[in-house]
Order: sequence, then C-alpha cells, then structure tokens
Amino acid sequence: MSRTFQNRPFRKRKKTAQSMQRAMFRKPPSCPLLSAGITQVDYKDIDLLSRHITEEARIQPSAYSNVCAKMQRQLKRAIKQARFLSLLPYSRSHTLRRDK
Repeated sequence: MSRTFQNRPFRKRKKTAQSMQRAMFRKPPSCPLLSAGITQVDYKDIDLLSRHITEEARIQPSAYSNVCAKMQRQLKRAIKQARFLSLLPYSRSHTLRRDK
C-alpha cells in the first residue's frame, strides 16, 4: 500500500527561540581572497592556485576553503587553465614522475 501525501496538509516546523537565536548570532563566512584584496584570480599566480588544490591535485570545495561562490568559480577557471598550460598538475602522478 503506497502512501500519498496529497491528502495530508503541509505542516511547517515551528521556530523555537533557540533556533532563532542561533540564526541571529551566526557570523557570515568571510572570503579570504576578498579580504586579502584579490578581486580577479589570475591563472599565472601559481602560489595562490596551489593553496586551493589538495595533494591529489583536486580543487578544494568552497565549504572547506571558505571562498565565496564568485571567487570559487574564478579559481576553478584559473586552475583548469593553468593545468592546460602545464603550470599545475592534473593528478599526483604528474608531479611524482621524473624524466631521466
């Protein structure tokens, strides 16, 4: 027997004083790039880009690095462009390989 939710009224969750207080005093995350005065991310700035990739050469998520959405998109574009130009590695194996 399947349940249908069409016959049930929609119930909103009640806001408690504690949940409202948490929402009021929550500090918004500040973007470290904007606070440093960086308005445009450049693909040639390897030091900045390498701080935002992991050891496996993956792009760090914005939740981990506290970067705002606009700067995260610029970082993504710059990292991919730097990888294409061989300024950054695509994976960890690219950095470990040595030519003889």
